[in-house]
Amino acid sequence: MIAIADDPQTAQFRTDVLNGLLRSPKTLPAKYFYDAKGSKLFDEITGLDEYYLTRVELDILRKHAAAIAAKCGPRCLLIEPGAGSAVKARLLLDRLDRPAGYVPVDVSGDHLHATAAKLFVDYPTLKVFPVVADFTREIPLPAIPATRRVVFFPGSTLGNFDPPQADALLWRIARLVGPGGGLLLGVDLRKDPAIIEAAYNDRRGVTAAFNFNLLARINRELGGDFNPDTFRHHAFYNREHSRIEMHVVSLMDQFVHIDETTIAFRAGETIHTENSYKYDLGDLARFAACCGFKWKETWGDARRYFAVIDLMAVENC
Repeated sequence: MIAIADDPQTAQFRTDVLNGLLRSPKTLPAKYFYDAKGSKLFDEITGLDEYYLTRVELDILRKHAAAIAAKCGPRCLLIEPGAGSAVKARLLLDRLDRPAGYVPVDVSGDHLHATAAKLFVDYPTLKVFPVVADFTREIPLPAIPATRRVVFFPGSTLGNFDPPQADALLWRIARLVGPGGGLLLGVDLRKDPAIIEAAYNDRRGVTAAFNFNLLARINRELGGDFNPDTFRHHAFYNREHSRIEMHVVSLMDQFVHIDETTIAFRAGETIHTENSYKYDLGDLARFAACCGFKWKETWGDARRYFAVIDLMAVENC
């Protein structure tokens, strides 16, 4: 096979994919789920009956949007890493007091610019500054005057990071917003594992399609030859680590190629594609305090499925 000339983003994608697939156990970074097709599939997932997370969080935000927006303060700059379609941000944008602007950040440029175009139409007086970037690294934030920076990080996305990565991410956010800046954080709480597992194994197979789209993206962009018929989707709750794990499982002994690199799979061997940690609020409060944040307020639902938390960066962050 002939190697494909890489632009910097594709070169990094290739490096991360090969590093993950040539190790044992095999892994792939979850951030690469979100190309244009993957972002659309995730939007579809959020509307599924089994996927309670988005539905419950939206109910919390609708019920408490005015109070949450008031916590942001006047002339704040709202920054949303992994903005997607900005559905949740709109609930705050409708209520913020003279916002200095909204900065949606996403790795999927096409999806991000489509979202920004809709915002320009629906909020003609709002300054929207879309940033195509990987928010797991430093965000190249435009120089926008504001009384306060607030990062809006809903959807329990923090749960996709292992504890050391989550720690590093929170520290970067604390530095980004600066002392007195804010973080509005959505987190999925611990509950009956059967409820959690159903959310990642929907009857329509949309989550499986989302998982397999990562393999299709490798085929499409890196010259891979994954055959989806020889793999299956597998998601389960790991009680020891309080997390959902998503994998794709090889159904047979086989070889997969990415350009000139050959990767061997044994029957039953998996690629670990994503984690989604579920939190206890007490543990999370201690974790946030160690990462430069002071806990201010919590909004939740009656069943304690989900929480939205107001955190403030402290002086020593």
